[in-house]
Amino acid sequence: MQPIILDNPLIRHKLSIIRNKNTGTKEFREIIGEIASLLCYKAMEDAKLKTIEIETPLCKMETEVLDENEYAFVPILRAGTGMLDGLIHVIPNAKIGHIGLYRNEETLKPVKYYYKMPKDIQKRQVIVLDPMLATGGSAVDAITMLKEDGVKNIKFLSIISAPEGIKKLEENHPDVQLYTACVDKSLNEFGYIVPGLGDAGDRIFGTK
Repeated sequence: MQPIILDNPLIRHKLSIIRNKNTGTKEFREIIGEIASLLCYKAMEDAKLKTIEIETPLCKMETEVLDENEYAFVPILRAGTGMLDGLIHVIPNAKIGHIGLYRNEETLKPVKYYYKMPKDIQKRQVIVLDPMLATGGSAVDAITMLKEDGVKNIKFLSIISAPEGIKKLEENHPDVQLYTACVDKSLNEFGYIVPGLGDAGDRIFGTK
């Protein structure tokens, strides 16, 4: 699938703020959540609704609602948790799983250290979260783990993506739709997205 890119003036404005190395932890964290909310709205365009009857102050009516219990958000630790508040704001009753991966600094390949999913994860629409789709290694491995757990309906949300990561995701999981706010130029020799915004995890949690 071709990536869906949310290119609009509001997102470009917010990206400019988080790219700035002088932006503080509080503002950086808040804007990551805001962009994540906007990505979630886009990713939910094909959501199925069910019809129920409610009563307004004036009359009864039929209306449509989302079954929030059908959804699960799965952030890739640790940076992915920075997007979580933005999505919970949109779908507060979604279940939450976690996948712990870290990148080996020498091989640049992801190493798994944690995996915990809600019950019946295979029946849910799963939205995987990671602010940076760089080499694509963590994204591919996380999605592979979910598929091995029986999950069939998966979407991936990232703030900034690199062409290399997009290509790897498409090659390994062509059925997974990517939603991203921006596609940057490339990766540098250390596997970081350029121009990017640095290490998203460190900037979200203020650890550097």
